[in-house]
Amino acid sequence: MKQDKTTPSSDTTDTTDTKTSRRGFLGVAAAGLAGIMIAPGVRLIEIAQAAPVGVGSSPGASSKVRWGMLIDSGKCASGCTDCVTACNTENGLSGGTRTTDSQWIRKIEIKEIRTGKTQSLPMMCQHCAEPPCVDVCPTGASFKRADGIVLVDKHICIGCRYCVMACPYKARSFVHEPLQDQKVDVPRGKGTVEGCTLCVHKVDRGEQPACVSACSKAGHEAIVFGDLNDPNSEISKRVARYPTRQIREDLNLDTGVRYLGI
Repeated sequence: MKQDKTTPSSDTTDTTDTKTSRRGFLGVAAAGLAGIMIAPGVRLIEIAQAAPVGVGSSPGASSKVRWGMLIDSGKCASGCTDCVTACNTENGLSGGTRTTDSQWIRKIEIKEIRTGKTQSLPMMCQHCAEPPCVDVCPTGASFKRADGIVLVDKHICIGCRYCVMACPYKARSFVHEPLQDQKVDVPRGKGTVEGCTLCVHKVDRGEQPACVSACSKAGHEAIVFGDLNDPNSEISKRVARYPTRQIREDLNLDTGVRYLGI
C-alpha cells in the first residue's frame, strides 16, 4: 500500500519518540528480568557476574585452559566411596539408591577378561572435547565451556533426555521430583537433566572439585585435578610421564578425565 503523502511531517517525530521510549522500556524490562530468581538464592545477574575461572586467569572461561582429572586406579580402593559422598554433600544430592535419584559420580568395578584382574574406579561425566550430549541436544542446553567443562543450561533444558541416551558413560541423571533445600551455588530443577560439573562453582573460585579434596583428605591421593594444557601442571606432568587411558578411546571423544593403571 502506498504511503499517504498528505501525512503531517510531525508524525515522523512522534514515531521516532515512540520507538525511543519503547526501546527504553525494553531496556528497563531486560534489566529487571536479570534479577528474577531461577533457584533459591540464585539470580541471573549473579551468574553473569561469576568469578574468574581459576587463580590468576582473566574473567570467564578461557580456551587456553583445559580442565581435567587423572584417576590412579591403583590408589582407588574397592568399597571406598569418599568421592561419592563428597559429591553428594557438595551438590545437594540425596545419595539415594533409587533409579530416579540423581547420581553425578559412582564407583564401578571393571574386570580384565584375560587375567580376571578387577579394579575399582569412579565414573562421572568425562567432559569430552567432542561431547555426544552436546551434539544431540535440540535446544543447546547441553554445552561445553571454552575451558572444556561440559554443563547443562537449566533455563533451556526441555527434559527430552536425548543427552542421557547419547552419553556412553551413563553419566547424566534426570530430575523426576521437586527439589528442596538446594545449594545456592548449584541450581537444579525438576524436569531437567544434570551431571558432574567438575564443581565448576569451586573451580571458578580457584578451588579443587569436592571429590578431589575428599580423596586427598582421606589420604588416598587417587585423583589429580588441573590444567591439561599447562605442561607445568601436576596432571600434565603425570600424563606425560605415565601411560594413561581414556574410557572408550575408540569413540575419539578426547575425554578430560584420564585413568592410570587400567
